[in-house]
Amino acid sequence: MKAKLFWIFVLLLVFPFTVDAQCAMCRAVVESEADGSTAEGINNGIVYLMAIPYVLVAGLFYFIYRRMRG
Repeated sequence: MKAKLFWIFVLLLVFPFTVDAQCAMCRAVVESEADGSTAEGINNGIVYLMAIPYVLVAGLFYFIYRRMRG
């Protein structure tokens, strides 16, 4: 069973699906811009929103690590 799940996971990583997950208004604004500054801003916002949970979890694990060692 674990081998089957592993191969499904590998196939999903090797053959990613293209997903258009933008709302209609965001997509229209990004496509209408000629210089791409809006697209860059939206991409930076996505990275910022994605990074915050990782930073919080890393801080939590660091706190737990310090409590367990000390």
